[in-house]
Amino acid sequence: MSRPSDPSGKRRLKGLLQQSDNRACADCGAPDPKWASANIGVFICLKCCGVHRSLGCNVSKVLSVTLDEWSDEEIDAMIEVGGNSAANAIYEAFLPEGVSKPRPDANHAERMKFIRSKYELQEFLKPSLRITSGKPALSVQSSFSRKILDSLRISSTSRNAEEGMVEFIGLLKVTIKSGTNLAVRDMMSSDPYVVLTLGKQTAQTTIMGSNLNPVWNEELMLSVPQDFGPVKLQVFDYDTFSADDIMGEAELDIQPLITSAMAFGDPEQFGNMQIGKWLKSHDNALLEDSIINIVDGKVKQEVSLKLQNVESGELQLQLEWIALDQ
Repeated sequence: MSRPSDPSGKRRLKGLLQQSDNRACADCGAPDPKWASANIGVFICLKCCGVHRSLGCNVSKVLSVTLDEWSDEEIDAMIEVGGNSAANAIYEAFLPEGVSKPRPDANHAERMKFIRSKYELQEFLKPSLRITSGKPALSVQSSFSRKILDSLRISSTSRNAEEGMVEFIGLLKVTIKSGTNLAVRDMMSSDPYVVLTLGKQTAQTTIMGSNLNPVWNEELMLSVPQDFGPVKLQVFDYDTFSADDIMGEAELDIQPLITSAMAFGDPEQFGNMQIGKWLKSHDNALLEDSIINIVDGKVKQEVSLKLQNVESGELQLQLEWIALDQ
């Protein structure tokens, strides 16, 4: 498992982001990118981030520069690549005549076509460098080129061009605040952690050792597809020598949050106000009605859950909707 980065590592990453070529998205040129593909080594904007996520982490592992925890290895890889100019020198080495990069105001379809061609299909690489299996077939002179090419994991098996393509409508930031009176799964306590699942995506908190009332205050990010369903939440007890024990579960209905957010459009145009509600009922895990508010120009929802299929346990969460055009 990768070790979390130390503060000096995050400073190095932010220093790389400040370089002139990294102050614009590597794919569309939008200013002030706050996301990165850790395995490819480029900084990207929120709209291009949604496309990168849809390709799968085997092609592009997307992380937030400010919100996500980076390992030292991921930061080292970004530093070695050197940023957008160096990466684009390889990935856009042979742009065919008539093919141009999408502009910052490009629609999702234009971004998808270009980004898939650039990273997944490798259409703009020098032909001799294109990967046809899990590892490059040919030796590459530059250590940088070798590393950036090794980061691509493109299957050589043929597949439908549309397979695995998902269009995302926004991002869901889930802050796992705390747990209360969680179930005992060891001798006297438990080592709990939370797992969120949406479609094929999963996100996980850190493990809190020997704590039935943990305080995480940890932010997890999920991309929301056009065809979204509820977010599945599970709490587990970490065990070193056996399978982790379940400590309860619940479902998060994110429809009220997204419907409310879309009805109001740009939240920065409004003052602090309530815009929606997810009502407590016998068929959900809510402890009380969950209010949706605009707070400081952001759409947020406070959620208190009673964990299901377990003897005890509650969780406090906060949801935040981030539209792709914000």
